[in-house]
Amino acid sequence: MTAIALSVGSGGFAYFLPAVSEAFDATGQVVDVPSPTPTPTGTVGPTPSPTTRTPGSFTVLLLGSDNDTKFIGDHVLTQSMIIVRVNTNTKKVVMMSIPRDLWVPLSTGGTAKIDGAYSYGGPGAAIATVENNFGIHIDDYIWIGLAGLVHVIDAIGGIDVVTSAPVLDDFYPHDIGKGNPYRYLRVAVLAGPQHLDGTHALEYVRSRHNDLQSDFGRSQRQQQVLLALKAKAAEISAADVPGLAAAMKGQIKTSMSLQRIATLLPVAASLDIKKIQQIVLLPPYTHGCGCPQGYVIPVWSLILPLVQTYFP
Repeated sequence: MTAIALSVGSGGFAYFLPAVSEAFDATGQVVDVPSPTPTPTGTVGPTPSPTTRTPGSFTVLLLGSDNDTKFIGDHVLTQSMIIVRVNTNTKKVVMMSIPRDLWVPLSTGGTAKIDGAYSYGGPGAAIATVENNFGIHIDDYIWIGLAGLVHVIDAIGGIDVVTSAPVLDDFYPHDIGKGNPYRYLRVAVLAGPQHLDGTHALEYVRSRHNDLQSDFGRSQRQQQVLLALKAKAAEISAADVPGLAAAMKGQIKTSMSLQRIATLLPVAASLDIKKIQQIVLLPPYTHGCGCPQGYVIPVWSLILPLVQTYFP
């Protein structure tokens, strides 16, 4: 799905924090992260350098999932995983999208696509899998479901994006709402300036068919929507808070306490959207497996130096 439209790292989340606070008070959606488990023996993965903590910086793992009736409870796949690092001293922000089909050792055991880590072991397993493979320390996570993104974007009156290419998909999953969750829908988002409501924004970031860059193109669209949310969020007023709180109810989970969220308000508000570094692990950092399973093989000899540069 889409990686949370509510990114602390990109700055947009800051404007939604009062609404998030109200939603958490009502639903208790703050979730503690279990202690990460070691990468299992018997699997071959990278050997990342030890992680270090840079004073004045923090890293958040953004997770976006299908949460429709195809899944039981919280055993959902993460269609989006974006690592966001914020340096509060320099105001520098880096966003890196992890391909959902990346083939890695999971913290829960075995080797599989990285989107299964959350399904097998919740946020703790997703965090541990990212930390073990990329050598990045994750301070917190934020998770949002499909309906949550739609509701939030609708609550702020939609977002504005400029699409570089049309999104045309004859096999878009028609799994929101009642009915058979295995249905398909034909969707189209035209090229050029677009004002998107929640449903069309979800279609824009979720579609993965007919994109020449496959899932990498979708990762770029997800980051684009995050930045559009940051821009639109600047227009939010206190009068919008009740509606946003209602939109988020039951749709967001995070390890952040409300006190921690409150301390990030001035930080996020001071971030410059033009200075956000965006990274997508396109080839040569990854390549296809050439197999029916369609997983993506990481080239760790290139990925790890990149990670050490932008996520020291």
